[in-house]
Amino acid sequence: MTQSGSNKLLAKLSRREVFQAGGWATAWSLLGSSPAVAKADGQNLYTRIGVRPFINLTATYTINGGALSRPEVKQAMEEASHYPVNLDELMEKVGERLAELLGCEWGIVTAGCAAALVHATAACVAGSDPEKMLQLPNLQGLKDQVIMPKQSRNVYDHAIRVPGVRIVEVGSREEFHAALSERTAMIAVLGTAEAKGSIRLEEIAEAGRKAAVPVLVDAAAELPVVPNPYLSRGADLVGYSGGKFLRGPQCAGLLLGRKDLVRAAWLNSSPHHALGRAMKVGKEEIMGMLTAMEVWRNKYDLQAEYQKWESWYGHISKVITQVPGVQTQVKPPAGASPFPVMEVAWDPQQVGLTAEEVGHQLREGEPRIFSHAEGPGHSFIIRPVAMKEGEYRMVAERLQEVLRRAPKGKPPMTLRAPAVDVVGRWEVSIEFTGGAARHQLHLGTNANEITGTHVARIAKGELSGTIDGEKVSLRSSLPYEGTRLTYEFSGMAQASEMSGEVSVGEYGRARWSAKRLRAAEA
Repeated sequence: MTQSGSNKLLAKLSRREVFQAGGWATAWSLLGSSPAVAKADGQNLYTRIGVRPFINLTATYTINGGALSRPEVKQAMEEASHYPVNLDELMEKVGERLAELLGCEWGIVTAGCAAALVHATAACVAGSDPEKMLQLPNLQGLKDQVIMPKQSRNVYDHAIRVPGVRIVEVGSREEFHAALSERTAMIAVLGTAEAKGSIRLEEIAEAGRKAAVPVLVDAAAELPVVPNPYLSRGADLVGYSGGKFLRGPQCAGLLLGRKDLVRAAWLNSSPHHALGRAMKVGKEEIMGMLTAMEVWRNKYDLQAEYQKWESWYGHISKVITQVPGVQTQVKPPAGASPFPVMEVAWDPQQVGLTAEEVGHQLREGEPRIFSHAEGPGHSFIIRPVAMKEGEYRMVAERLQEVLRRAPKGKPPMTLRAPAVDVVGRWEVSIEFTGGAARHQLHLGTNANEITGTHVARIAKGELSGTIDGEKVSLRSSLPYEGTRLTYEFSGMAQASEMSGEVSVGEYGRARWSAKRLRAAEA
């Protein structure tokens, strides 16, 4: 069956008809999908082990599988798997081809953009000196600092810190120039944050050149356009994600820039026995990533893709705005996002669900849908890159169903009077899946509201929550380096004890218990 024929058939199938026929896998088997996608019994390799795939409205989130790689990429990876090659010889030729395609001195394929940041930092610290490379992350006698503007700090600072360096945060031009020293190994900048700072890339790069300090730009979610917007302004290195908009292998990335540094980064990475040995990129990912770049540079029609996505948005909007109080708005590409998004919003008096409740119903229903619908608000955005042809129809029908069945407004939540006075200092024991920790909570109350401070082992942050009878709910946010740790405590309180479960976001869940500290102990 042709692709156009498949789309026409899918358009005729309602979501209910599809699942009466045996589920999502069966739907794709009806469309003539590859046997690797759906078997005759309606099962696929995921459902056979009890994992439920989903329609992905979150686009490029790694934890949700990232974007779907292009057919040409899959074909290249399959072909590459049939031939042994020497990876040094392969990357030499791939580097030449990337330089030709992207107008840079050199390039390598890495195991994602985070790996590119690790290898780039190692290259700036140790170069290609094997003795120094083997010494990492012990930096005795080596340059051990990376300067980073305050606006560039983010959770991926961790990748830069892997070789052992300390990040020196600067908030002004004066601080930046004062921080440059003989200990500075590299200057790191987040591409999307560069324009928000008080010092521009050109000045950073000029100062770096004078001090013989390379400049690395993290452009993970951006597109490697020609001429490169960072290398052309003086940066020495720039890293990109391969499994996002480029739709290369999900576990691939790119490091581009100065030939000597990129070559050194390759030597600091797998298959060489250096700090980056664990961050392996195989011949399949290398050739898949190169193919993705060739498609992007030579064949890809970005405007046609935009028009397709906007037609999907148009259909979804037409269906869900039939529900009173629901409205949509398509927003053009902005910031690091190279694609338009659609915001879905609703009047809570007419659709009595929070975004979190909508997201929960989408995740637990059929078809299963993962989205950005989360939190206490009444809107979320849809991002298109990971959606397959035809899925927008199922999204429209399912979303309309969830919104239409919602209660008409929600009565205000009434909390019971506190059964326990939780004011004071509490010692908290947290039992993680692996290991344990002791923290402190310093709590105050105003009726049912709780405010205070959460003091962890090395981080400290504000806390807020409620008490409903003996039921407590607390949420804290603890800043550390370029990111924040979020703790959500829920449980029961007694006169001198509390206990329950705590969510630590992407790091899972744990059990917690707390004992009130006497004044002398506090």
